[in-house]
Amino acid sequence: MKQRTIKRSVIAASVVALSVAGYARFGEVGWGRADAAIPAVGAQPAQSVVTSVPGVATATDFSGIVQHYGPAVVNISVVGKAERTPAMNDMPELDRDDPFSQFFRRFAPQVPRGPRGGLLVRGQGSGFIVSADGLILTNAHVVDGAQEVTVKLTDRREYKAKVLGADHQSDVAVIRIDAHNLPTVKIGDPAAAKVGEPVLAIGSPYGFENSATAGIISAKSRSLPDGTYVPFIQTDVAVNPGNSGGPLFNMKGEVIGINSQIYSQTGGYQGLSFAIPINVATQVQDQLVRHGKVSRGRLGVTIQEVTQGLADSFGLQKLQGALVSSVEKGSPADRAGLEPGDVIVGFNGREINRSSDLPAQVAITAPGSTAKLDVIRKGTSKTLSVTIGALKDEALAQRGDAQQEQGRLGLAVRPLQQDEQREAGVHGGLLVQGVSGPAAKSGIQAGDIVLSLNGTPVSSIEQLRALVAKAGKHAAVLVQRENAKIFVPIELG
Repeated sequence: MKQRTIKRSVIAASVVALSVAGYARFGEVGWGRADAAIPAVGAQPAQSVVTSVPGVATATDFSGIVQHYGPAVVNISVVGKAERTPAMNDMPELDRDDPFSQFFRRFAPQVPRGPRGGLLVRGQGSGFIVSADGLILTNAHVVDGAQEVTVKLTDRREYKAKVLGADHQSDVAVIRIDAHNLPTVKIGDPAAAKVGEPVLAIGSPYGFENSATAGIISAKSRSLPDGTYVPFIQTDVAVNPGNSGGPLFNMKGEVIGINSQIYSQTGGYQGLSFAIPINVATQVQDQLVRHGKVSRGRLGVTIQEVTQGLADSFGLQKLQGALVSSVEKGSPADRAGLEPGDVIVGFNGREINRSSDLPAQVAITAPGSTAKLDVIRKGTSKTLSVTIGALKDEALAQRGDAQQEQGRLGLAVRPLQQDEQREAGVHGGLLVQGVSGPAAKSGIQAGDIVLSLNGTPVSSIEQLRALVAKAGKHAAVLVQRENAKIFVPIELG
């Protein structure tokens, strides 16, 4: 399969004043904040779309928004010093057949390799002014490790900027320039945005300053496999290298997102763009100003999406919620009484429709605060109280392997020895030695460890056979493989 890449759209283009060719990746910086401000300009922007008939849309004209808020969008130029020579997209080799491997790559210039040296790299991106005294929001990857940041306004004034902080989890950065009475944007509510709604991006694609592109919201709450807790807004707005950090406007002229990433085979726009919801950005900013750092909440669970097969296995009436596949011992979730097989359908009164909804809600909850979890356990609704912990960098995984039994399940298994249980960090469990039939079809592999079936822990072959015999058409088998636990839905033979 042809390799694809998802790329952060910042240009890091040219090598400056060096005798050797090479390339530099900018270093890492801290957290940032910005405050929303009322526009400093006079008239309100025209609302260009009026849908008077349900299901019918009229022509779209964004000129009022561009005229009113375009001056608050800035071009950001950065200069940083190279510290090593591998290309920016140099990273551990990923499986090219994995359709999601492109999400782990970011846009980078293809600069020739060379020996180490005093190499300088220039880059460009976009940003927008959120307070009249010079506070500007952009992407963290735009200003990563920059030694010099220059902000250029639409009236061609230029200012040196100070990076107040940048957060790589959310890809949000805040910079400040020494200026006053600046035009500002108006902050909107991403939660009120609807799929299919027209949106507008303004930025500096490939250095073409104050370029406007438009499209619609393609999806909301997109979870990308890049290790963040951001529920991205997906659009089909043309976002290219240099647009990164620029605002995404709704039809009221309100900023609802920060353009951050694109999904592309070529490095240019292909109809899949992703923006950080603006409320995520402002929450990050608030913590930086008040505490000098950002804390994120943590439960200590591994979750997965509820599929039709899993819903049938657990007797769920609706395809919703986050299925708990493992609970870290001693974690906030463990102390609250959460168990593998629980389906979390609500958090602090907010509905958890998809599994990706939960991490975003937990992350923005202050550590030490109490939250209510609505869960479904073996068909019964329960409410649990949990004291939120603080997110740590280290992974929560335990070692494991899992799979098989015979007959309706299609697994050949054996009990784990005591030393194997200690090594895997489990109690009981059956080691999969062979797979066939329904188990093979579901993706279970030799070397996996079967931990439970339909929520009942297993430690012997006889117990597993008895559980399979009592099961209906569907079974949810909890397996451990390497450092992960996951429920596997199986349609029994």
